[in-house]
Amino acid sequence: MKKRKILIPEPKSRFVRVRCPQCGNEQVIFDHATFPVRCFICGTQLVKITGGKAIIYGEIIKILG
Repeated sequence: MKKRKILIPEPKSRFVRVRCPQCGNEQVIFDHATFPVRCFICGTQLVKITGGKAIIYGEIIKILG
């Protein structure tokens, strides 16, 4: 008998490092955010919630995890 591959499901959501378009501050946010995320430094809105995957206004620097 052949061994079957055991598929482990991976989550579709990720944490991403985003750069603020106004001040250049980098912070880590969740890409399926359920709450509007603002920049810690200048207060610019970085994420618009949509009920699913959020719309990210800043530049994505790195996808974490």
